[in-house]
Parts: sequence; C-alpha cells; structure tokens
Amino acid sequence: MRVMRTHVRYVQGAALLATGLLAGAFGYGAANVVPTFAAVPLEVRLTFHTAMMKVNEPVMQAAMALAILSSFGLAVVSHGLSRRLAIGAGALTLTSLLVTVFGNVPLHAHIRRWAATSVTEGYAEILQRWETFHYLRTMTGLAAFAVIIIIVVFTRPESWVVEPLPPTPVNGPGERASGNRR
Repeated sequence: MRVMRTHVRYVQGAALLATGLLAGAFGYGAANVVPTFAAVPLEVRLTFHTAMMKVNEPVMQAAMALAILSSFGLAVVSHGLSRRLAIGAGALTLTSLLVTVFGNVPLHAHIRRWAATSVTEGYAEILQRWETFHYLRTMTGLAAFAVIIIIVVFTRPESWVVEPLPPTPVNGPGERASGNRR
C-alpha cells in the first residue's frame, strides 16, 4: 500500500515564519512605535503615522494573508490536535486582519485628514481607539504565533501523515500487478 506523505514540515515552517513575522511586526509597533508617538509632538506623530501607513499597508496585508493561508494550510495537512490548533491559529490571524480592516483602517482616514489640515475635537479619543485596536491585533498575532510554536514543538509525527491512498492498478483495469485477472 502506498502512503501519500505531505511535506508537513514545510507547511509548519511557512506557518511559523509567517505568523512570526506578523507577530514581530505588530509587536515592534506596540513596543516601539506607539510609545514613540506619545513622545513626539502631535504634528510629528500625524505626519509620521500617515507616511508609515503608505508603506505598511501593502506589507502588512501580505503578511496577514500569508499567516492566514499558512495557518489554515497547516490545518489541511494535519490531523487531530494539530489540526484543531492550526485552525485556532488561522482564526487568530484572521481576527488580526478583521481588527485591522474594521478597526484601524477606518481611523486612518481621520489621521490622514488631520495631517493635511488640523485636528478636530475628540482627536485624542480616536488616537486612543487606534492604539487599542493595534494592541488587540498584536495580541491575536502573538497568540497565533504561540499556537504554531506549540504545534511545531509538541505535536507527534503520527499526526503529520495524510491518510493512505487507495492502491492504484499497475496494469490495465481489472488486472493486478502480477498480470492475473480478478
């Protein structure tokens, strides 16, 4: 009987790399960029934030897409606990994307407008909401990375083998490999 073996280690590596890059990028922003925003004058923050969004948007969209696809891809090639954990990691990375799309991105319009004109009343609350959404997506990204690490470090190799394929005839239909008819 032939057994189809998926190169699960490659998929694990891709998921580990993608979720690690995503968690690292979000973590860097939370640990370094957000505190720096608080340390500089508001005008500097708005100008830098607007410029950074132009560069970050395509990069972070690609990082989130790769993390989502590789996490769910790992779920497809895994079994048992590994599959359930990979689905969880995929859901966490998807949550990071949804928080970004429905939380941070709508607030970018305010920040762009303020950088081009002047801030309006209530700006501090809107900036605080952006930071809250950023911390939330950072936590979900870090959690997804941690789940992938758990899969790579603690799962058993038996869960990496995809179900056996049915035997295929070697000769024509109805004949066995030895040439005898059924």
